[in-house]
Amino acid sequence: MGSLVLLNIRQQFLLPQRGMHIMSKNENIVVELENIGISFDDEVILDDLCLSIKDGEFVTFLGPSGCGKTTTLRIIAGFTQPDTGEVIIDGNRMNGVPPYKRQVNTIFQRYALFPHLNVYENVAFGLRVNKVDKKEIDERVTAMLKSVNLSGFERRQIHSLSGGQQQRVAIARALVNNPKILLLDEPLGALDLKLRKDMQIELKNIQQQLGITFIFVTHDQEEALSMSDTVVVMNEGKIQQIGSPEDIYNEPKNAFVADFIGESNILDGIMREDKLVEMFGHRFECVDTGFEKNEPVDVVVRPEDIDVVSESEGQLSGVVSSITFKGVHYEIIVDINDFKWMIQSTDSPAVGDRIGISIPPQDIHIMKKSEYSGMFGDYSTFSDEMELLNEVEVDGEDET
Repeated sequence: MGSLVLLNIRQQFLLPQRGMHIMSKNENIVVELENIGISFDDEVILDDLCLSIKDGEFVTFLGPSGCGKTTTLRIIAGFTQPDTGEVIIDGNRMNGVPPYKRQVNTIFQRYALFPHLNVYENVAFGLRVNKVDKKEIDERVTAMLKSVNLSGFERRQIHSLSGGQQQRVAIARALVNNPKILLLDEPLGALDLKLRKDMQIELKNIQQQLGITFIFVTHDQEEALSMSDTVVVMNEGKIQQIGSPEDIYNEPKNAFVADFIGESNILDGIMREDKLVEMFGHRFECVDTGFEKNEPVDVVVRPEDIDVVSESEGQLSGVVSSITFKGVHYEIIVDINDFKWMIQSTDSPAVGDRIGISIPPQDIHIMKKSEYSGMFGDYSTFSDEMELLNEVEVDGEDET
């Protein structure tokens, strides 16, 4: 192993040092990103990003590949320096401060455990680098392994552990140095589905038990919603919305957020007056207020919030174009006025049936028009793509 690699590994585990103190406006804020901007090869990666993270919070950066979430994490960690803006951690300005001088540790998707060291020595590594007393090392390593449910695994070799156990070792190794913040860059991505779900619960339990700030990066919506206190939805280098999982899901700020977080029917509407929106020439009661009279808006209706009724009873009606069994419900695509709605229901009409739909007022969500309006929410796009693929497959079979 080269000397530079060894130096980088050692620096990751050195205990942090304090720099110049800058009093935060709110002493409960542990991370502040102020007007962060960065470009790579003339491509803007982050554009004037501002964010505050509270002490002891579980925050998730959520967004598609290339949205800037990992770059934001690396800027907090100190692996990447922003072109513009300020990074403040626990009241200290961190611009130009290397990773090993920050009160931060990072866990990556590949855990980078030392294969030649057993579980105990992997966790103790950073403490030994910092010449911590042997008795204190033993106390801290033993306590940390207990926290991650690995008591009794001290002498086990890394190659003999499951993926979930290896991840727990990585967590213990990162936390044993008592960082102020733990950064996690898609650490569950390499695990199978069941283990990933188990580790979601495990991570949240560890975070709550220790009270440390966790900043988690993922593109998995379910992960973000199930684990987080706060979700930061990102796209194209900008924050689209910050809020609790419930707020993000139930009150999306724009069509991108509504589409990215779960499934959504996103339609053009006109806000005729407070609590009254028009779609397809029909007026629907809703609960939203504060829009201009006759203002064009985006309307969001979640598939699970739509009731399937008879055609005569429906607020709108259309023809079932497809139905898919999903285990706990059926996923129904209904063509209504050339817009394909997705419905999730325990009812199972047949393809070709005419059905009605009914939407309770509290389940109709109104959003301001945005740059993402008209881009999402009509499932005809998906259907057209599948039809094109089928045509290609048929053509290919004819040629052979």
